[in-house]
Amino acid sequence: MQFKDYYQILGVEPSAGEAELKTAYRRLARKYHPDVSKEAGAEEKFKAVNEAYEALRDPQKRAAYDELRTRGYRPGDEVHPPPGGFGGGPGGFDFEEVFAGGDGGGFSDFFESLFGRTRGNGFGQQAPGRGPQPRGPTRAKLAVPLEAVHDGSTIRIGVNGKSLDVRIPKGIRPGQAIRLAGQGAHGDLLLEIEYAAHPQFEVDGRNVIYVAAVAPWEAALGATVSVPTLGGPVDLKIPADSEAGRKLRLRGRGLPGAPPGDQIVELEVLAPRANNDAEREAYEHMKAVFGDDWRRA
Repeated sequence: MQFKDYYQILGVEPSAGEAELKTAYRRLARKYHPDVSKEAGAEEKFKAVNEAYEALRDPQKRAAYDELRTRGYRPGDEVHPPPGGFGGGPGGFDFEEVFAGGDGGGFSDFFESLFGRTRGNGFGQQAPGRGPQPRGPTRAKLAVPLEAVHDGSTIRIGVNGKSLDVRIPKGIRPGQAIRLAGQGAHGDLLLEIEYAAHPQFEVDGRNVIYVAAVAPWEAALGATVSVPTLGGPVDLKIPADSEAGRKLRLRGRGLPGAPPGDQIVELEVLAPRANNDAEREAYEHMKAVFGDDWRRA
């Protein structure tokens, strides 16, 4: 099992704060998303970025990873878990979590050895150095894709090497629980819901936030652009004279509820790179037309 430098994967320093991590994740996830990227190996890079962010966005997971990282491992170094895995024993890391997807969510052996199922003290088993497990419902957290929350669909999860199909109630909120009768160690399995990180959207209550990149002329002159939503792409009208940071609202396009949430589209004005003489000439023409005093205007 090889050590992974999650900070290096995201291109941030170990001192990076929550906002910096989120910005790096969104940038790389959009770059390598399999639906849009034509780059070789984009899918594997997307999975690596998603895994790195999943490890670092949670303070408890990040603290456990940082503790391991201080032992001097470098990317590619062999890591040998102690008997019982990283999860057991004094000073070990203890997480109870299941992952969407029957294969454990597509995370690497390194991730799962540090945080989840392969560590040798899964649901219902007694971890080294602990007393007997109390009888009653087994509790675990489940990171659910936003699409499943929006649609109310069924997802497959992996628990102790077996796959279970779980119906996600439409609009379920973080902190609410789903009970699976008889699937726990000594009774039922209670899955506490949290929202999985998404490469395109963030959540604020029932509202979904999306940052849309628009060209300077689209912002200045107005345009109609296609933007993704959890229910599929829609056309959004960009008013003329829009500035970076302007927020536009797509009513009812957020998460279901009473009332349903909206999708908030925040405009990010990006200048395309001039890749040839014609494009550079176009920028020269803009420079001549607007002059050096355009900031003052």
